[in-house]
Amino acid sequence: LTTVGWTGASILLGFLVGFPAGAVETYGEGLPKRLVESVGVVLRGTPIVVILVFMYFVLGVPSVNLGVVTLSGAVLSGILGLGLRSAAYQSQIFRATLGSVDDGQLEAARAVGMSQLEAIRHVAVPQALRRSVPGFQNEFTIVLKDTSIVFAIGLAELLTRSYDLFIERTTAVLEVIIFISAIYFVLTFTTNRALDYLGEHYAIPGGESA
Repeated sequence: LTTVGWTGASILLGFLVGFPAGAVETYGEGLPKRLVESVGVVLRGTPIVVILVFMYFVLGVPSVNLGVVTLSGAVLSGILGLGLRSAAYQSQIFRATLGSVDDGQLEAARAVGMSQLEAIRHVAVPQALRRSVPGFQNEFTIVLKDTSIVFAIGLAELLTRSYDLFIERTTAVLEVIIFISAIYFVLTFTTNRALDYLGEHYAIPGGESA
């Protein structure tokens, strides 16, 4: 459940940051576009373990009390690190799908009275979101597996927790590792099948996926 929670929170943060970033890279210009592109290159080019260590030990992300639950600095560092790294990759998924929308459609929208932002919002974005599902499947798998690296900042993720509970108390090390791998496989397989269904259900009739 902890692994699923980290994955879901990181993917959501990645989407909330990555989609606007992809839009800026596609339709922006000047300093904002160059800044977003530069930050994306840095995040994609930096190992995730370095990002996590930087978040926790250098920036010192503080704990946050949400009322119902308190998130420690380590947990927030993990979510921020995984989420921002995911945002850098999701921005490229959305950049490609936004760019795949024919310019003629945006010009037609402008011709009937829409502003540039309205044309992007009502014409390009709905198509881009539908076309992004295949790339999003791959990104989900990457983030899910990357949650195993949060042990670097002291968090007990799936593998570490299994070691503490089972491997130290039994000689069945191989069996435990195989079972952990099976959990990752089931999570990945079921989510990808669900996204397959989502992609087919919302596919644009007669359109091509990005």
